[in-house]
Amino acid sequence: MRQAWVRPIEALGFDMKNPIRKLGSELERSVSRAWEGLTEGWREMLSRGGGALTHFVRAAKRKQSGGANEDFPQWALLAGESWETAKSIIVKVEMPGMRKEDIDVSIHPGGLRIRGDKRSPEHHEGRFYHLMERAFGRFERTISLPNDIDAANAEVS
Repeated sequence: MRQAWVRPIEALGFDMKNPIRKLGSELERSVSRAWEGLTEGWREMLSRGGGALTHFVRAAKRKQSGGANEDFPQWALLAGESWETAKSIIVKVEMPGMRKEDIDVSIHPGGLRIRGDKRSPEHHEGRFYHLMERAFGRFERTISLPNDIDAANAEVS
């Protein structure tokens, strides 16, 4: 006849004296791992794209009108990239919904300045937004460039 081995439940790692303490400890480890992942993502976003975070200032008359416009964000990303070739420096910035005539680009020593006015559609009556991540208003963003840029021969397209 074989002998059956019965292990005490404590040998399996379960604390009979305080199961809530173990559950709390596991929960704490899970939250800690989630927090570390979240903060790592924010650190990368700020280090790589911190310059893309742009403040949009709404016109005074739009602020006074009230309504949905007040709920629109005042900050948005104008993501971009720049690279250098043998003959030029290329800068690309994403500005969806913008018209060329609403954008002013100028080159200054060490930087490219982009100013604009992103206009909101004027008809918001009767709308209930479930999601609004786009910002509207005046903005300015400066992108660093090497100091030896020939501003007189620069092209904007």
